[in-house]
Amino acid sequence: MSTRPYVSPSTGTRIRAVLFDVFGTVVDWRTGIIKDVGAFAAAHRLDLNEEQFADDWRGLYQPAMEMVRSGSRPYTPLDVLHRESLERVLKDHNVDPQALTEDDVERLNRAWHRLPAWPDSVSGLTAIRRTYIIGPLSNGNTSLLLNMARYAGLPWDVIIGSDLTRAYKPAPAAYLRTAGILGMAAGEVMLAAAHNTDLDAAKRAGLATAFISRPTEHGPAKTSDLAPTGSWDIIATSIVDLALQLSGQR
Repeated sequence: MSTRPYVSPSTGTRIRAVLFDVFGTVVDWRTGIIKDVGAFAAAHRLDLNEEQFADDWRGLYQPAMEMVRSGSRPYTPLDVLHRESLERVLKDHNVDPQALTEDDVERLNRAWHRLPAWPDSVSGLTAIRRTYIIGPLSNGNTSLLLNMARYAGLPWDVIIGSDLTRAYKPAPAAYLRTAGILGMAAGEVMLAAAHNTDLDAAKRAGLATAFISRPTEHGPAKTSDLAPTGSWDIIATSIVDLALQLSGQR
């Protein structure tokens, strides 16, 4: 990869750090959660639809964070929000959380720490890391992102969780405080994500942007983010493709 820094067309600034949305962009959350739910159901002899359970659990992700973003509750780490949502989904699927041990429920909750990387993620991140600082810009708390990185082999330079920024995307503070912790201006940071709303918020906060296509993130029923909807700096088919474009090789 070239060592010449990429200059963002939208900000006119040389990029120093490329940060990534994680859930759906770097890791395949749905496959990972379905696998863990299936193992949980088998161990406890439960009749669960693993795919629907995973989708229902993820479906509570944004509403849970919106309570924090709106000021209805103080900042609460994603691990806690996931646990609250899990207990609700268990009940919706006719499983009484009180009939399970604390260890059983918490192990399932930590399925979000054990998500597989997309096939292109590690090699693409490794290539980008030769020139740029890389890390997550995620709603995950630091310990979640650290455990996930070790599990999936993600070669981050730095991990800044939402427990450090005390903000959930797409609030502007989530992007600006991350850049500030790195000692960088917003325009020196690029967000790479598979979600147009995330990129739109990052662009409005002054960051450079790259869209990475993940058409199977939500399985066969996926209907959103199938294509870029904004004027992002880079449109990539994978993280490897992003690495090539940043280096001027494509």
